[in-house]
Amino acid sequence: MGCFSSKARRKFPGHEDPVLLASQTAFSVSEVEALFELYKSISASVIDDGLINKEEFQLALFKNRKRENLFANRIFYLFDVDRKGFIDFGDFVRSLNVFHPNAPQEDKINFTFKLYDLDGTGYIERQEVKQMLIALLCESELKLTDDSIEIILDKTFLEADVDQDGKINKSEWHNFVDRNPSLMKIMTLPYLRDITTTFPSFVFHSEVDEIAT
Repeated sequence: MGCFSSKARRKFPGHEDPVLLASQTAFSVSEVEALFELYKSISASVIDDGLINKEEFQLALFKNRKRENLFANRIFYLFDVDRKGFIDFGDFVRSLNVFHPNAPQEDKINFTFKLYDLDGTGYIERQEVKQMLIALLCESELKLTDDSIEIILDKTFLEADVDQDGKINKSEWHNFVDRNPSLMKIMTLPYLRDITTTFPSFVFHSEVDEIAT
């Protein structure tokens, strides 16, 4: 495993045994090594320190490191599990695992719930959905009128907020997603199933077409 030599360990402080990472995720050992090549590229894109900062992460997601984006900020926040202000290799692999086609659906649903729960209250509120929707539309260069956005929000909360308390709890979100599986399209990156050391890089593609319909 040339990728994980002692030299790599010194340069990449978040290094972890690929066998261990493979045992904890849906990735094989060779896939973890391929992800290491991607990680090295991202972590050196702005500051070559073996760690991924927010600027590098946004550049990898959207090819733009200057414009603040709520969606990119939320994904970075969830990948930075220990709130260190950066993503190490272990964080990177374990967090990417949720996007693997073979990752449990429950994990994907929980991830999206946390993605929308901006305040970390354990509930998704209308304003939080509106902020995320606007961010996703902006990044995808889709334009909707304010009235159209409000109609989407009305429809979402009418269906999802079963007890009509003005917020969506985890159980309501789970049931809503079960009835609207297209909402989970963004949570699967098909090429993660077959990634190999000969194809070590990929880019994220966010889809909001389903949200806007």
